[in-house]
Amino acid sequence: MQEQESRLWHVTVTVAGDGHDPEVVREAMTRLLDERPFLHALRFSGDRAEIRYWEEAPDMLDAASLALRLWDEHRESAALPCWEVVGLEVVEREAFQRRGHEPLPVSIGAHHPAPQPF
Repeated sequence: MQEQESRLWHVTVTVAGDGHDPEVVREAMTRLLDERPFLHALRFSGDRAEIRYWEEAPDMLDAASLALRLWDEHRESAALPCWEVVGLEVVEREAFQRRGHEPLPVSIGAHHPAPQPF
């Protein structure tokens, strides 16, 4: 069986749970960034955090599996809050890069949307 070639995937993981002091969350996410310097965007509040990064994997399932484990694997070492994954987006590089060059979708409920080509 031939091994699949790796591709780049843009990953966004959102975690949430019981509220914490936002400064404690910020410090924990800074430690996470020290442990995983490839992360390119971190957002947080007292009860939610979002991590964005690029993952190299042969397919979306592998990239998603790695992403779902990221928070838990660093929970103890980075002293991250005991939150659960509440959102996950994994998008192939080409599709992610096209987003900035396409018209924005119509808001749901405001208009009758029409299918838009990629």
